[in-house]
Amino acid sequence: MIGIYGGTFNPVHYGHLRTAIEVNEIFALDELRLVPCSQPAHRDEPEVSAAMRVQMLQLAIQATPQLQIDTRELERAGPSYMADTLASIRAEIAVDRPLFLFIGTDAFNGLSSWHRWQVLFDYAHIVVMTRPAFKPETLVKFYADKLVNDKHSLKSCASGKIYFQQVTQLDISATFIRQIFAMQRNPSFLLPEAIIEYIQAKQLYKA
Repeated sequence: MIGIYGGTFNPVHYGHLRTAIEVNEIFALDELRLVPCSQPAHRDEPEVSAAMRVQMLQLAIQATPQLQIDTRELERAGPSYMADTLASIRAEIAVDRPLFLFIGTDAFNGLSSWHRWQVLFDYAHIVVMTRPAFKPETLVKFYADKLVNDKHSLKSCASGKIYFQQVTQLDISATFIRQIFAMQRNPSFLLPEAIIEYIQAKQLYKA
């Protein structure tokens, strides 16, 4: 089983890394791929280069072999659409091998605005990472036929289902971290020390 966890990772922080480690363990994945986005479809292009964001990811996971980096969105021209990413991954793996797309609740709430969102289910299961108090009932009416309550059932087919998984979501955002650096405040314990040193050395996120 393969997991996909996308984002701009601008910069990668403990919120990303903690949830990545948890879902990798919970679903006993063969591999979890972090997929840095090149040009987001719904927001401005990151001010930090793709190469630097990949370097920060490499620093963050160098001691965590169960996490991998997949750079296909950076190698593709134009906006980064998850439908294209999943299609290309599905073309490389066995047709019956389960593929999981991990997204947050905000992303799930806006799923119908994604490019060719309907085809996502042709390629992968969607696992929504939730907070302890999250109640999905108001969001899943449209997807009721795809919802499953047993994560083990996801192994029986390659794609097409939705599952809600509670994870430890640290209240950390990349936007806040960029503000911290811009204000020259101390970013310790929000992201790995190696990333802090990299950002300071490259003078990133300065006001």
